[in-house]
Amino acid sequence: MSEYIEKEGKTVESAIEEALSELNIEKENAEIEVIDEGSKGIFGLIGGRNALVRVYKKIDFETIAREFLQPIFDSMGIDEQLEFTIEEDSINVKISAEDIGIVIGRRGETLDSLQYLLGLVINKNSDKFIRVTLDVGNYREKREETLKRLAKRLADKVAKNRKSIALEPMNPYERRIIHATLQGFRSVETYSIGEEPHRKVVIKYKR
Repeated sequence: MSEYIEKEGKTVESAIEEALSELNIEKENAEIEVIDEGSKGIFGLIGGRNALVRVYKKIDFETIAREFLQPIFDSMGIDEQLEFTIEEDSINVKISAEDIGIVIGRRGETLDSLQYLLGLVINKNSDKFIRVTLDVGNYREKREETLKRLAKRLADKVAKNRKSIALEPMNPYERRIIHATLQGFRSVETYSIGEEPHRKVVIKYKR
């Protein structure tokens, strides 16, 4: 959860400065909420009211992610570089490494597991849900294109033979790609069956 402090001051600026000093952070690392701008009162002396601010210490998601991932990569013997793109409700982490195969794992299972665990760690420290994406060697983009081609090819086959086809088990992210790709196909429909982690997409002929 975000650390914050409330401070009063004769002015908004002085209250903010005092809060920043107590939190030991710079202004760019803070989120500031002005609760009361205060007032000078009559002749600046009588009935004056102090300003009141609430200053939040921004969460350093990059440091949290690095501290979580680094020991894992060290144990795997991987010399990696991490590139972060952090937005208001999402964090994208790109991994650069020589041996990307061990990071991806079979059908992306290792990468998916790392992404899932990193998401838990990030959201444990966040006040709102943050979508976390972990990628290496543009694997996810390449995998998405592969799945789209597979979906279209199998949809054509189902439309021609009028027989349903069940795909191999996929994670929720990959199943969404299949569903979205075939959403506009008139002759087929899709649904998922089974329990995780063996849940799979079925492409069915639509009469």
